[in-house]
Amino acid sequence: MALCWSTRQTDEHLTRSSTRTGEKKAKWTTLLIIDSQAVKNTCNASAESKGYCFYKSTNGIKRHLAVDTLGFPFFTHCTKANVSDDRGLIEMLTKNIDYFKSKPVNIPKITILLDHGYHPEHLKEELEKVYPQIMTKIRFELSAKPSKQEKKDQGKSGFVPVAARWVIERSNAWMERCKILVKNFERTLANATAKVNLCFIRLMVKRLAAPS
Repeated sequence: MALCWSTRQTDEHLTRSSTRTGEKKAKWTTLLIIDSQAVKNTCNASAESKGYCFYKSTNGIKRHLAVDTLGFPFFTHCTKANVSDDRGLIEMLTKNIDYFKSKPVNIPKITILLDHGYHPEHLKEELEKVYPQIMTKIRFELSAKPSKQEKKDQGKSGFVPVAARWVIERSNAWMERCKILVKNFERTLANATAKVNLCFIRLMVKRLAAPS
């Protein structure tokens, strides 16, 4: 089951008061960063969670993640590895469609930042079948991809993190520091999603408990 982490999902749609300062703070995010991560299965995995991703040469599952600007998740979703990034994103947003239905139309759209493995036009077409008004509340944006010349000018080569996109790459790295998430040890996709959620719950609790 996908899980929306946002505390903004309450009956008050526009603002909330800070108990410390009395300031009004936005209740809705303006940016979601999306990515997927293919992970190998172990012998524990069931047929439900077996799939082969040809693009990443991985036999296992795929973790789909939507994070905020701090790298913490709004939505999580696990599929077989052979499920495309587009299909996984559509399933994840569909499972959390109530979040978008409750968002007012008179505030800025949520920008959903994607890499070049996604196809915005196809995503729009499929999501509008689920919720016809969704594009009045969100917009897709492909992150800029540095050219070889730009990398050369910067004295860099190979993988170069793109502005804003590095946040979700860091989130993926956080997951990989949890030994239970190095590979998929779960029999079901629901259990795999739960382990991802527990990983981030632990991280957020540590942040809250840290001395100021």
